[in-house]
Amino acid sequence: MAQEKNTINWLNNSEKLSFRQQIKLVIRLSIPAILAEITSIVMQYIDAAMVGSMGAKASAAIGLISSSSWLLGGLCISAATGFSVQVAHLAGAGRKNEARDVFRHSLVFGLVFGVLLSLSGILISPILPVWLGGREEITTAASRYFLIFSCALPATQLRQLAGSMLQCSGDMKTPGALNIIMCILDVFFNFLLIFPTRQVDFFGFTLTIVGAGLGVAGAALGTALSEIVTATFMLWAACIKSDYLKIKKGTGRKRNLVYYKKAAIIALPVAFEHIVLCGAQVAQTHITAPLGTVAIAANTLAVTAESLCYMPGYGVGTAATTLVGQSLGAGKKELAKRYAWLSVLLGVSIMSVMGVLMFFFSPYMFAMLTPDENVRLLGTQILRIEAFAEPFYAASIVVAGALRGAGDTRVPSILNLISMWGVRITTAAFLAPKLGLHGVWLAMCGELCVRGVLFLIRLKRGKWLHKNII
Repeated sequence: MAQEKNTINWLNNSEKLSFRQQIKLVIRLSIPAILAEITSIVMQYIDAAMVGSMGAKASAAIGLISSSSWLLGGLCISAATGFSVQVAHLAGAGRKNEARDVFRHSLVFGLVFGVLLSLSGILISPILPVWLGGREEITTAASRYFLIFSCALPATQLRQLAGSMLQCSGDMKTPGALNIIMCILDVFFNFLLIFPTRQVDFFGFTLTIVGAGLGVAGAALGTALSEIVTATFMLWAACIKSDYLKIKKGTGRKRNLVYYKKAAIIALPVAFEHIVLCGAQVAQTHITAPLGTVAIAANTLAVTAESLCYMPGYGVGTAATTLVGQSLGAGKKELAKRYAWLSVLLGVSIMSVMGVLMFFFSPYMFAMLTPDENVRLLGTQILRIEAFAEPFYAASIVVAGALRGAGDTRVPSILNLISMWGVRITTAAFLAPKLGLHGVWLAMCGELCVRGVLFLIRLKRGKWLHKNII
């Protein structure tokens, strides 16, 4: 892991770097995560186009339970964050053995937690689409998708855990590369599982492509298989190849409950934040569902299209978590503050440009996602509304990453609660009957602007600099 060692060296000597070199370090750590996020979205575009080619009903079936899927996936991220932030601080402090011990404890917890999440998802899968207000024409497919998704949650938890551990120890390249591979595998498996066996003309030759013809269920199974394969390689990279994390025989067998206590202090607010955000998404789905199948499909594909714009922000946010966490672990508060603001500047710049591109190219984006003209038209209109919120959305994403690196997770969760439920849901419920899906997305645009301002105020006040993780 030569790249990992080099990055750790850069981080440990950050104060000796010039301002220009510090900016380069932020960019250097952000690029692998940004590329992984962008590749993920490109693959999701292909994924959505595959499902969308089967019609609006197929897209609506997945869209109906997407917010619930994000909720369970967000809980996986929360569990990983509770332990990985500790590793970031310990790596910054040069306490390698303790970092390795935290990782070992996190694997046990992650496996148990992933299984419990999986069982919960399996139990609610038959009734969830009906409860969300889905029409009978899409509820069966939606239920099957969520069932298969839930079965793969233990693998999802372990992939998230190992990947975030690698990132917080300074290795951004390995999890980035493996996440890219996961996206490629997802498309490959979907290609085989969604469509039936068919004949394709290729440069004058007729080829027979074998397929399972599972439709929406095939999309879920393809994603599940890619998660399992990627989790295997991510664990191998963390447990065996990583210099900071690899588990050695005969060491660290003693249980240390302090790690679990600290993980709970960090992770519970993050979990609450995901519950707040995804709970609001579920409520928004409930608001959108009565608007009809075309509205649900347009809403689902617009979220996919917009993600190309905001996922780079999550990449920068991941880098901010590592930089802030390791700087504070080394006792360098001013350096942590500087890296936080540099990361925000980078994230806002990238997403502002992406927002402009999204506004002008939204018709072409939807042309790739669905053949349905009504879905294309509605989706383009609502996506252009959202473009105006991207700079503020970027601020909220990157600031959240920086605060997470400091272990400051309680206040951000409260800010999200105020923003999502106090602004977005109440406004969407008021506007949807009058303006339809346009009203829902106007509410979303306004809420993201409010959220960005709230998070910037939190970062400016600096109280997050005084958290004690290790």
